[in-house]
Amino acid sequence: MKVCVTGGAGFIGSHVVEILKENGHDVFVIDDLSTGNQSNISDDVTLYETSILSPELSVIFKREKPEVIVHHAAQINVRNSVTDPLNDGNINVLGSINLIENAVKANVKKIVYASSGGAVYGNPQKIPCDETHSIAPTSPYGTSKFTVEKYLETFRQMSGLGYTILRYANVYGPRQDPKGEAGVIAVFYDKLKQNETPLIFGEGTQTRDYVYVKDVAQANLLAVEKPALNTYFNIGSGVQTNLLEMVELMRDATGKKIEPKHIDPVIGDVEHIALDCQKAKDKLGWGVSVSLKDGLKKTWDTYK
Repeated sequence: MKVCVTGGAGFIGSHVVEILKENGHDVFVIDDLSTGNQSNISDDVTLYETSILSPELSVIFKREKPEVIVHHAAQINVRNSVTDPLNDGNINVLGSINLIENAVKANVKKIVYASSGGAVYGNPQKIPCDETHSIAPTSPYGTSKFTVEKYLETFRQMSGLGYTILRYANVYGPRQDPKGEAGVIAVFYDKLKQNETPLIFGEGTQTRDYVYVKDVAQANLLAVEKPALNTYFNIGSGVQTNLLEMVELMRDATGKKIEPKHIDPVIGDVEHIALDCQKAKDKLGWGVSVSLKDGLKKTWDTYK
């Protein structure tokens, strides 16, 4: 199958490219390299270094004729969305609309869209929260990701373009950029590698649901190979881990003494979250295969 991966030179996108190629798919990448890195993808993968906002998309799609688009290109930093919501909306919403419109014109069968279960639900009323939970984002980033979900639903009705939406928990693993992407594990490991003091925002009691990047890539593969399901799926572990517990797990994984410094909490951050992923298990046949303990060790090995 011919697959376009937007953001395919980035952290998650590059793992998606990898697993698609391993399973025999013909893949090309659209990435402006603002946060992605060309070294994340192999030389035999065609890379178009352009933005999803670019009118060039129509030319690329006419040339490549993709059957499926896996859409990961985005502004993903919650803090940046709070300080510059216009930029967040421009990339995440307007860029996605441009992509969707060009997909319709190119007769693309479906879009697999990377959304955020950690951001669209807001502060959950129940944990773990499933896909029926109310939508109440606490940041412009969460709002922009959910807005694109609604555009996909609308274009489905207007044009018949299929879609599958994957709402990620906190994804971690090899290739995550500690400076360009807001992943606490990557940030901590980068600090440890440089013998610097890691920072914890607030008391460290806030909880997150951590899922290993190769498990997330597997979810994308399943979504690509199955017919368009025209719905959304949580992709996470279903387990809450607070930052103080994470520090202990990192001590075990790295063998290093970690003494983080506490600083002021961040506006817009969700306090507690974990995702119920039963729907993905039932409909996609997906589940977590790498535990947090093992994933932390695998990730540290790459940082070393």
